[in-house]
Amino acid sequence: MTAAYGNRIGGASLSAGTTFDSVNPAHPTEVVGTFPDSDASAVGDAVAAAAEAQRRWAEVPVPARGDLIARAADVIAARKGELARLVATEAGKILVEAGGDVQEAVDMGRFVAGQSRGPLGTTVPSELGRKMAYTTRAPIGVVGMITPWNFPVAIPSWKVFPALLAGNGIVLKPSEHAPLCAERFAECLEEAGLPAGLLNVVHGHGDPGAAIATHPGVGAVSFTGSVPTGRKVASAAMAVGPKVVSLELGGKNAMVVLADADLDLALDGALFGAFGTAGQRCTSTSRLVVHEAVADELVSRIAERAAALRLGDPTDPATDVGPVIDRWAGERIVAMVDRAVAEGAELVLGGSAVDVDGCEGGTFVRPTVLRAEREVSIARTEVFGPVLTVLTVSSLDEAVDVVNEVEYGLSAAVYTRDVNEALRAVDAFDTGIVYVNAPTIGAEIPLPFGGTKHTGNGFREAGARGIEQFSQVKAVYVDYSGRLQKAQIDTNPLP
Repeated sequence: MTAAYGNRIGGASLSAGTTFDSVNPAHPTEVVGTFPDSDASAVGDAVAAAAEAQRRWAEVPVPARGDLIARAADVIAARKGELARLVATEAGKILVEAGGDVQEAVDMGRFVAGQSRGPLGTTVPSELGRKMAYTTRAPIGVVGMITPWNFPVAIPSWKVFPALLAGNGIVLKPSEHAPLCAERFAECLEEAGLPAGLLNVVHGHGDPGAAIATHPGVGAVSFTGSVPTGRKVASAAMAVGPKVVSLELGGKNAMVVLADADLDLALDGALFGAFGTAGQRCTSTSRLVVHEAVADELVSRIAERAAALRLGDPTDPATDVGPVIDRWAGERIVAMVDRAVAEGAELVLGGSAVDVDGCEGGTFVRPTVLRAEREVSIARTEVFGPVLTVLTVSSLDEAVDVVNEVEYGLSAAVYTRDVNEALRAVDAFDTGIVYVNAPTIGAEIPLPFGGTKHTGNGFREAGARGIEQFSQVKAVYVDYSGRLQKAQIDTNPLP
């Protein structure tokens, strides 16, 4: 019998009237769990619970908050195998990538815990004697989080751990495609001793996310997902009053390969970047921008290797590429490829869905390679699937133009043996992340994650700046002179 789960509100599991099933994308008839399809009233209850718990949590010393986060990371690490298998089953990521997803949560927890004993502000010399001037960070109160399915353990950790360290209560709305992963993540924090009500999980489709964005008791909203949905979230949130809104949206990431590049290395990077997670990462390598001198050789080698990738059940260690998340996604990806061919792109490999033995009903898209001109729509539009579009250039300057001409600015990479060209590319790419001799995926916890242009709105996740979207800067002046001091009036009196 399929297990049924409720919303996690105030430490209790609460059911709702209607429900939905989370299914295994490789075996859609296999129900992973049944969850409430919640409405705004559930969000209201969750916000109230978070607000009540937050008042007590804000009084806990920051290092003690960090200790709890460290314990949560240890719990996740101890359950890594179980969680990785769940990620593979519910989100369709192959096992090794699912393990990486869980490890990111472990690493994030340990990194954030370490920040609890580091500086959370700055101290500056006052222009007056016997006066201190410094900044600190104060909690926002209740923060709402809307997370996607493709990193169903990692991305909640990027948001939840910094928000807890900052002293907030949380309402999390996970993707309807991976709700059990969010349940298990919250369960790990509960096992580590997180007070009831600090992390509330509300399941459902669109209604809970909209209610989080517009609830007056939510002081900050952190969203990861598509550009159209992100715009709706931001617009709705700001319409009800000032809120902190953090958006992590799409990408059209390019890997530039110059004529002097190590083609063996570039080949491995292109395959992993484009077809890892079936191309369903916001940082996936969607464009290969390659110098004309090596384009034919590299494309031929990519097509040969990509054709040999094994599609199958993501829990099978022999699988290279798992399913896309659902049939709608598969139909959209194939339609984009068909349109590109109609616009003049050359289909080198793939371009269609395929049935996989043992995975009846699952939607698998063949690894696809296209050669196209810059004007073709698929060269500018996020695909979110295993599709690599190859664009040929004659110089680094032309490559930079190609990288920067799209509306997104998340990640870019350059392959070259020339350090001068590499650093010139680093300076010129209008993206939040740049890799040299590595694909466009593979961000590490200590550095900030995020992009420019329509990829986001300026906030960054992870790294030392990850706490910024979940806290408010407070300037503090302590005058111990025993007399009235008047700042600039005293320091620079009129002549």
